[in-house]
Amino acid sequence: MLTSFRGHPITLFAGRSNPMLAERIAESYGQNLGNLIIKEFSDGEIYCRYDESIRGTDIFIIQSTCPPGENWLELLLLIDAAKRASAARVTAVIPYFGYARQERKDQPRVSIAAKLMANMLTVAGVDRILTMDLHAPQIQGFFDLPVDHLYGSAVFTDYFQTLNLTNLVVVAPDIGALKMARAYAKRLGADLAVIDKRRPRQNEAEAMNIIGEVGGKNVLIMDDIVDTAGTLVSAAMALRQAGALEIVAACTHPLLSGPAYERIESSELTRLVVTDSIPLRRPSPRIEVVSVAAIFADAIRRIYTDESVSTLFLP
Repeated sequence: MLTSFRGHPITLFAGRSNPMLAERIAESYGQNLGNLIIKEFSDGEIYCRYDESIRGTDIFIIQSTCPPGENWLELLLLIDAAKRASAARVTAVIPYFGYARQERKDQPRVSIAAKLMANMLTVAGVDRILTMDLHAPQIQGFFDLPVDHLYGSAVFTDYFQTLNLTNLVVVAPDIGALKMARAYAKRLGADLAVIDKRRPRQNEAEAMNIIGEVGGKNVLIMDDIVDTAGTLVSAAMALRQAGALEIVAACTHPLLSGPAYERIESSELTRLVVTDSIPLRRPSPRIEVVSVAAIFADAIRRIYTDESVSTLFLP
């Protein structure tokens, strides 16, 4: 039997952003989700209420903060309600941490949105954060409380090993993804390449130069987020023109907004493999989903029993 956090029982709750993943995490953990009432007034104002006693419990709130912004507000209200209901500890389980792409002041008169989100979580009263593949790992430093940062590589590596891709090269679609791509190349025993990308404006990308040898090789493009798929599709086109054979891509967080689906389905990609950190808008014959429920359930179990979580941190 599990030893509880300072003798307190554990309860898992979920917001409305990704109910399927929350159910999978609870099932993998071996416990049902707690009862919540979440509704909206006619003007859109969100109302949250725990429909059971949570006094003295160790609470884990599962909520991806993908668009729309109401998912962030719902999470904050759930944290506030839990603290006011005398929960012993509140951990926010955020498979996708939204607004992480605005993590620095790289232009005049812009917000550091990731820091603002961290401030709001702290003010709401959260005690701990559990998340996966932050767009910028330094966001962990925005918090003065424990942040457990998991990596999608735990599920992706096993998946790609089953494909038995030979003569493989792992490609970073831009310099920002190079560290992630290098880690995958090491795990898969593959070569490494990177695409020198220019971005003339937001949500538009142009692949310029490929650094590394991809001709006559199978390619795996790795990134943390695919939004409009402009970067991904232009990278796939550049790789095909350079002589790449099978082109497979993977990302942890499939935002897939705007024309993303149409671009992917008409691209040079054989397939795009994603996790269920964000629910897909619709299925696609080019998109495959692997679940991160088991690794989140394992992390929750280790946090609750005060065991080491570091073995899950390997990129």
